[in-house]
Amino acid sequence: MSSPPLATRMRPRAFEEVAGQAHLIGPGKPLTTLAESGHLPSVVLWGPAGSGKTTLAYLLAGAVGGEVSQLSAVASGVADARKVMARAKDSLIPIVLFVDEVHRWSKAQQDVLLPAVEEGRITFIGATTENPYFSLVSPLLSRCLLLRLEPLAPGEVRSLLERALADAERGLGATGVLLTDEALGHLAEIAGGDARIALTGLEAAVLAAEAEGRKEVGLQEAEEAVQKKAIVYDRQGDAHYDVISAFIKSVRGSDPDAALFWLARMVEAGEDPRYIVRRMVVLASEDVGLADPRALVIATAAAHAVEYVGMPEARLNLAEAALYLARAPKSNSVIEALGKAIEDARSSDPVPLHLRDASYPGAARLGHGKGYRYPHSFPGHRVPQEYRPATYEGHRYYRPSGEGEEGAGEKDDGVEDRPPSV
Repeated sequence: MSSPPLATRMRPRAFEEVAGQAHLIGPGKPLTTLAESGHLPSVVLWGPAGSGKTTLAYLLAGAVGGEVSQLSAVASGVADARKVMARAKDSLIPIVLFVDEVHRWSKAQQDVLLPAVEEGRITFIGATTENPYFSLVSPLLSRCLLLRLEPLAPGEVRSLLERALADAERGLGATGVLLTDEALGHLAEIAGGDARIALTGLEAAVLAAEAEGRKEVGLQEAEEAVQKKAIVYDRQGDAHYDVISAFIKSVRGSDPDAALFWLARMVEAGEDPRYIVRRMVVLASEDVGLADPRALVIATAAAHAVEYVGMPEARLNLAEAALYLARAPKSNSVIEALGKAIEDARSSDPVPLHLRDASYPGAARLGHGKGYRYPHSFPGHRVPQEYRPATYEGHRYYRPSGEGEEGAGEKDDGVEDRPPSV
């Protein structure tokens, strides 16, 4: 019979063994206080993979003498939850319903838990990698204590690895295999804050060395055990929105290197390139605008390239567009002007008669087009006349920013902005 994976065997048996989460564990900290109180409310543990959500769920339940019934939201549903809640009615000990990846349950499935949680028949612990404010129903979230877990720092991951190497009972101490300092550093860094990835890589490296009769794992062997750094990114979750937000803000802030960093993270994590380039097309008008009108052309060309060329080659087109947008002069005059115009345009004021369509028979008898002054008949092909309902004539929406091409030849006519709406 094969033994459980190292990550399972090394699961902490007490809060003192938990790595990281110093903001939650320790004297006076939330998790420690809960464990010491002897009373466990329903809890939602929100954090990235490998940060200890399952471990903490079991430790909390054990601290209050509760029996854990674990369900995976991927493979279970309402019927499974009802069975646990029915058993809790007759149980003499607290029943803790632990639902891993609870964000995968639909809103209707989550609603089933509400009566039992409200009445205290079960203690609910949900684990999620996604933002619970988006993925959980508000009534359930309001009945739970929300605790956010952070990814482990490389030093914290390294401590776990060293503990596993030294532990002869549950870990790899009995093998006698050691890791060089460089190998430990590589595994701790490449795990991306995920303890499970680090321990899995350690086990693979040590078992390979043991099979070959070696007593030391060097950097090369460690690199072979975990060949690619884990990227903490969920295309449907919180990271999806946080990373694109960081990308947009870096471009808006004119930092080409930061823009390229976040773009590379999305591309490496498998983000949909069409989603990335759509955001760049919007940014080209929203944050660059008329300060560099070519920005929209570049972004749109990149969007076409994504469809025409495809990935992975289109990475170059995405990078070129991101760098161009980041280096371009910035102006938000377009979105500011549009916002002001929309407020006025929501009115029901009729189109002035001289601007109405006069192309059909009978329009002249209605007064359409009467008094209209044709601009090409005047010097400079411009002529002042009322182009809006009289109520809004003189309201100014567009103001050049003075940046880039928007500052060339633009004059402030001295007309004040439209008065604020009441």
